[in-house]
Amino acid sequence: MPRQTNRPLTVVSLLLGLFLAAMEMTVVSTAMPTAVGDLGGIHLYAWVFAAYMLTATVTLPIYGKLADLYGRKPVMLVGLALFLGGSFLCGHAGSMNTLILFRAIQGLGAGAIQPIAMTIVGDLFDVHQRARIQGILGAVWGLAGLIGPVLGGAIVHWLSWRWVFYVNLPLGLGCAAVLIFAYHEKVERQDHRLDFAGAALLSCAVVLALLAARSRAEGLGFLPAAAVALALFLWVERRAEEPLLPLDLFSQRVMAVSSATGALVGAAMISVVTFVPLYVQSVLAGSPTDAGTAIAPIAIGWPISSTLAGRILPRTGYRTLIRGGLALTFCAALGLSFLLRPGADLWSLRLTMFFYGLGLGFANTPLIIAVQSSVPWKRRGVATASTMFSRSIGGTLAVGVLGGVLAAALAAGGAPLGAVDKLLGPERSFLPPALVRSLSVALQGGMEGIFQTVAVIAFAGFAVSLLFPAIRIAPRSSTTAEAPPDGRAKERHEYE
Repeated sequence: MPRQTNRPLTVVSLLLGLFLAAMEMTVVSTAMPTAVGDLGGIHLYAWVFAAYMLTATVTLPIYGKLADLYGRKPVMLVGLALFLGGSFLCGHAGSMNTLILFRAIQGLGAGAIQPIAMTIVGDLFDVHQRARIQGILGAVWGLAGLIGPVLGGAIVHWLSWRWVFYVNLPLGLGCAAVLIFAYHEKVERQDHRLDFAGAALLSCAVVLALLAARSRAEGLGFLPAAAVALALFLWVERRAEEPLLPLDLFSQRVMAVSSATGALVGAAMISVVTFVPLYVQSVLAGSPTDAGTAIAPIAIGWPISSTLAGRILPRTGYRTLIRGGLALTFCAALGLSFLLRPGADLWSLRLTMFFYGLGLGFANTPLIIAVQSSVPWKRRGVATASTMFSRSIGGTLAVGVLGGVLAAALAAGGAPLGAVDKLLGPERSFLPPALVRSLSVALQGGMEGIFQTVAVIAFAGFAVSLLFPAIRIAPRSSTTAEAPPDGRAKERHEYE
């Protein structure tokens, strides 16, 4: 007789995994300016994030397909192993180049954690229960994001930026241990063929697009090459027996609009988390703790609105929450573009970040639930991963492009890269005041362009969300109160 899943303990393991993934983003964002001051290479700053997100992004749909073929549990465990191995290596990095390489390895594992956790939730709970659980997951995500900046600042101050990677090890091991003993699934074995050609072409397209963003001259060569790689990727996907991204999924309006909106939401979210700490430490001369607490309010607003969205979703429907959340995010992004000036008040920045997170939380929960409820069980893994893929690819490209904007602004301002690196480390106090002022002006110019672009991205996300279809959620009486014996929840949605 198959062993039964312990749903409470399974949820605990998923909470640990999501806590790990969420804390990783904010802890690293807080520590990276200090790491640049130690290792040098501010022109590679964005690549530390882009390399991690690139490998996580490309593997998202692969893990989603593997989860549908082999089950969620083994895929989640493999992802955790890769993530923890990459974390250990990052803590031993001796240069920015090796740190970027190890972050790529870490991203190979990170691609499994969040989408598989969300997929398991989709399997175990019906739509009404799922809304509440997603709210809890969002709250834990926010709690981790709140702890992350404070913990990151304390680690950098008292230990070393390297320990922001080592802190992942106990959390990841705990998540794996609980999952092994608590979660049991019935997997329908089937023949399969993984789309490695699609994965390779997609990686080439994204890398070439990121290289094109580095400078206008390089863009003339790399951008056409990226377009060719993308065209080849789409051609391969249409002919693959088991494509990396099943293009027929996107014929559904829910999937198409959710994916486009998710890409823009990811771009807006990751850009702020990446560049606000850099601004605080470089232009405002703040400490690592100041940099962390500047973005921490995102993690306060997000769980509040995510939990609330999960509770009221059956009454309000998807569109109201998604549109309202993204409208609020745009207003906060617009305020951010005007607020970040030399001498900006940190408390005003924190308040803006709170509303930014509030808007993201309202939009994110209904987007994920809508996607999961629009496909059958056998495609839920790849559909969830495809949504995460869209959000991650948006963030990856945005960070890469905006990193190119910053590098170009520094080059145009004549700022020596070595001196800019020192601006982020303890050597700052030994730099001539005139040089500090000139470097701050160069960074300010680049940052203004970055945050104005983030506001445009946030507006685009709201505009696309207006196309989201009207969906009526079936009443509770027509859903299954508990998941059936094989652990799969049932739900019924109706399109108006």
